[in-house]
Amino acid sequence: MLSELYIRDFAIIDELRLQFSFGFNVLTGETGAGKSIILDSLGLILGERADTSMVRAGCDRALVEATFELTPALQQLLSPLLAEQGLEPEEGAEDVLLLAREIRSNGRSLCRLNGATITLGIMREVGDHLVDIHGQGEHLSLLRPRAHRPLLDAFAGLQEEVLALSHEVGTLRAVQRELAALRRDADRVAQRIDYLTFQVTEIEAANLSPDEEDGLREERARLANMEQLMRGASEAIVLLDGREDESPALTDLLGQLEQVASDLAGLDAGMSDWLEQLQNLVYAMTDLARDIRRYREALEYDPDRLAFLEERLELIHRFRRKYSRDVIDILTYADEARRELADISHSDEKIRRLARRETEALALIGELAVALSAKRQAAADRLAAEIVAELADLRMPEVRFAVDFQRAQDEAGVPVGEERLAFDESGIDRIEFLISANPGEPLRPLARVASGGETARIMLALKTALARGDNTPTLIFDEIDQGIGGRVGDIVGRKLWGLARLGSHQVIVVTHLPQLAGYADVHFQVAKEVKEGRTRTLVHNLDGPGRVEELAAMLGTVGPNAARGAEAILRQASAVKHAA
Repeated sequence: MLSELYIRDFAIIDELRLQFSFGFNVLTGETGAGKSIILDSLGLILGERADTSMVRAGCDRALVEATFELTPALQQLLSPLLAEQGLEPEEGAEDVLLLAREIRSNGRSLCRLNGATITLGIMREVGDHLVDIHGQGEHLSLLRPRAHRPLLDAFAGLQEEVLALSHEVGTLRAVQRELAALRRDADRVAQRIDYLTFQVTEIEAANLSPDEEDGLREERARLANMEQLMRGASEAIVLLDGREDESPALTDLLGQLEQVASDLAGLDAGMSDWLEQLQNLVYAMTDLARDIRRYREALEYDPDRLAFLEERLELIHRFRRKYSRDVIDILTYADEARRELADISHSDEKIRRLARRETEALALIGELAVALSAKRQAAADRLAAEIVAELADLRMPEVRFAVDFQRAQDEAGVPVGEERLAFDESGIDRIEFLISANPGEPLRPLARVASGGETARIMLALKTALARGDNTPTLIFDEIDQGIGGRVGDIVGRKLWGLARLGSHQVIVVTHLPQLAGYADVHFQVAKEVKEGRTRTLVHNLDGPGRVEELAAMLGTVGPNAARGAEAILRQASAVKHAA
């Protein structure tokens, strides 16, 4: 609820602080005293456009601050919005919210929430949850058709059904987003499959081996230098085993040297080590000659093999250049490409599975929406009857009220019989309140009904009938007494007090009718005075005698009879309250 309103240097108000009560609050006073100015200042807190003319003459800025006490339900409702904007309240202060608006004479306007600067849009969005002002169209939720469906649902107690439907729609939307993404990417996926398939096939056909390249290079080097290898091997064999011209061979010379060493060892035992070394050398040279001969015999020039090796090494080089990787990394990439192919190759199957889920979800949502719509239509008849009864009490016996249900065709909608209907998280119904205020007039949208006392009474009847479903904590009625007399004023006052007595609303009313004001729990008198050549607005919280005096003045008479009339109004109101 609105617990305090502070105004400084706004229009003719120099400084004013109002402490409101939770129940039924009224503001009375002569025309021009500043009642509407107080509501105008509150409108700024709710996000209305600012005007530099609102700044008190001679001042450089105007300030309006409003303190709201939040119920746990309202805290829960506002918490996501505040968290999204980084405006979480301090620990221990979650039940208090402070909105402030500063208007400067240079045209700038600042909005604050709990001391933090916010945009006008955020201020308006928060304000819509806190206060509903009748008389200021953009803050009158009942004139916004989008608010009618939630109000009807709340009246009918259908919140759980709506929540269940909303959950199913959320699930469907997730499936549809995934399905749309898969379908949207179908061409890209097909191209990716072709690309990966080509690469995997190409790498597999190459039959690469991690340690293949070094071996190929070695073999190519041998074949490319075959002539030199054969010549060198032949020369080594000649040196070891001798030539055909019977020139001494290395093995023969070593054999001769071994014989000399053997003779010396026979004469001197100290030469035995030398003999052993020569013998080992002879054996080694013999083995070496045999191995070189075998090597020479195995050498064979193969131009076809050499060409193959060149082509193979060129292929490996081309693959390394193409994939910017070595052979091991190319083989690793091929494994990764196979895995990716396995995943995306099943996208068609996934699309079919999601499409089935979409169809099933649409069918379920259609069933839930039809059942919900039937309950709404039954509740709409009850709501219309209650509102018509309320308006009859308010001396509008000829009024007709109805809830209009519309549905829209949509090929992508939910199946209902042979039709496909548009839907959202709330179902398939497009709901709007219709009213006919005068006999012979057709039912029309509530937003088109003329303003004034008639509209005020319609709003009061709606608020009373929908009190259970309207979660706006503070309801403000301006000009609600326009066009009505004292007898109806008593009924309006009784209903406004009853609206506050339900326990879910704070009601603030600006009125000129004493019969209405008599039901107030808190009565403020708004007056103005001229001090030091400047006009300013004053507000007094009236006590018992003060209320009698104010109501007597509102009756337009003077003397004892006026006072007795005021006292009679208060007694009547008190009797109604005690009897309730």
